[in-house]
Amino acid sequence: MENKQLHTYIKNLLANLPADWLNLTTHRLDIYHEELAKTEFIEEFEKLYAANNYEKAVLSELPTAYDYIRLGHPLSSVLEWAIAKENNLLPDSVISFSSRITPILAVLRKNLLNNKNTQIVYSGALPKSFDAETVKRVYGYQFELKEVNSTDEITDFDGSTVFISQQEEIGKANLPSTIDFFISDHAELGSIIIVNGEKNRSYISEIQHVRRRVTIAMTPANCLKALKLFIGEPYEEKSSNRAANKAVVLDTIKNITSTSTEAMIGSSGLSIQYAIMMGLIDDAQEKHPNKKIKFLIPPNCYGGTNDQARRVAACLEHVEILDLPVDRENDMVQSTERVLEQVAKEDAVPFIIVEIPTNPRVEVPDLTQLTAALSKERKTSAGTVAIDPVFIIDQTFCPNVQFLKEGGIFSSIRTISYVSGSKFPSGGKCTAGYCVANKKASDLMAKMHKHLNLCDNEATDLQISLLAEQLPSMNQRIADAYKNTREFVNFIKEKLPTAKINFVSEELANEGFTPSVFSLDLPTKGKTEEEREAYKRALNIKLITLMISEIPKESKYCVSYGQLKGCYWTIPATSTQGTTKESDKDYIARVALSANMDLEHHKKVFSKFVEGIS
Repeated sequence: MENKQLHTYIKNLLANLPADWLNLTTHRLDIYHEELAKTEFIEEFEKLYAANNYEKAVLSELPTAYDYIRLGHPLSSVLEWAIAKENNLLPDSVISFSSRITPILAVLRKNLLNNKNTQIVYSGALPKSFDAETVKRVYGYQFELKEVNSTDEITDFDGSTVFISQQEEIGKANLPSTIDFFISDHAELGSIIIVNGEKNRSYISEIQHVRRRVTIAMTPANCLKALKLFIGEPYEEKSSNRAANKAVVLDTIKNITSTSTEAMIGSSGLSIQYAIMMGLIDDAQEKHPNKKIKFLIPPNCYGGTNDQARRVAACLEHVEILDLPVDRENDMVQSTERVLEQVAKEDAVPFIIVEIPTNPRVEVPDLTQLTAALSKERKTSAGTVAIDPVFIIDQTFCPNVQFLKEGGIFSSIRTISYVSGSKFPSGGKCTAGYCVANKKASDLMAKMHKHLNLCDNEATDLQISLLAEQLPSMNQRIADAYKNTREFVNFIKEKLPTAKINFVSEELANEGFTPSVFSLDLPTKGKTEEEREAYKRALNIKLITLMISEIPKESKYCVSYGQLKGCYWTIPATSTQGTTKESDKDYIARVALSANMDLEHHKKVFSKFVEGIS
């Protein structure tokens, strides 16, 4: 009876699906409470299920589940909840992945840190991309592989047993006590891992965090297909034209970046960054055996970058993260010079990851001086020539700038750049990101491709089609959005001259740096630093609340950038800088404009805000 009720409810829910559940890639901060992000949605959803309420309007107002679609989203939450209910499990015991490999890596990671044995048991075959030798050699994970004909052959093991089942059904799981982790592997959709038993509950948040930092949840489109399979309904499989769409995307990226190497297209920006990091580590181990590897990263850059890098280093004794201060009173050129000297003396392998422009203060370093610092030949403490750095640029805020073109500013340095696809490349329609290398670094691409494939983190067919649809118009959208942003920035300067605005100068814009995002440090008052900071933070919220309440169809409290329409507001310290050290966070407002918005209306409401604080 319970299963019939469950399946009927899911069927009715799918018939009333809110459009945003399929189409939004970033969370709405107005219905998002970060500390409750993993529980609040399901708690409220359970109430609707108990009341047999599946009205679209009510579903639309449920609290935002997780963040972006990396950690999760409404449809992945519903899928996981339904599978858990079908198998009499707690909802958080079920975790879906777009990747077929990453849930295996998530268990292996925790067991490495806990010094615990792992056996991977499978029937039929392992996913093709699983490369056991590379996982052991590069990732440092240790495990045994064992093939069985059925779960009855699985016996007790001193450690964790991961069972991989390749099946067509969704939701059915045979969970004997000898299995700790049951992975349902679906070639087209991704995978679903079930954490079995109370003794393994400590793995749940760790597995979720791996999903957040190196891959994405099963995509909304694929979760919809999975839910239809769950209730026994067929789904319409549309022709993907992946090969044709991918050819369009690759050609467009070559034109945009003015590069000749074939781009790498991943399921998200962090999927790409992970492939870059692991590919570079693999290459360094091969070319510079027994040498330490150092990743130089700004401590206040995007929280996902910081967190992922430190999580990689935590697993590998020969990898270390060094802080590269670049914002506020710090200068990227001077910091690069100082830290590279330190790495050279240690005869280590240097990799540098930076955002240009920086986030959230939208600063661009002196590129000529930066090139000189990166190109400089350095000596080890023994007097030998030090290993030259690989420079990795997150250029999400300016994907139109041709950093890597032959004869360009960084052409003499091994340089890689990558872009988060949830921003301008897709206009916010999907999370897929991409990466390219200049000629000097072209030999590194093969290793990075290898690790993107190993982790099964390539972009999905739908993601590729969305990039093929949106990328060709990207540069024009960037140019038009910049015009709106420059006009709004100039208006704010005139209306509120005491505010500090972080935005590119006219000179930098003439050089091609035309972001459509700026940060706003509002004027403050108070007798102490604490009072001034508290006043400024409250003023940030007051401004954002006014904008989204007065212009609800365009102004959103959201973390997106490069969207197709409207204007998005956020405070990076409470969203994108989530894992950054508190002392490095910036509690300033960040504003992202699009080419399609009512700029005059936004000026009018901002004027109203100024009148309210004067």
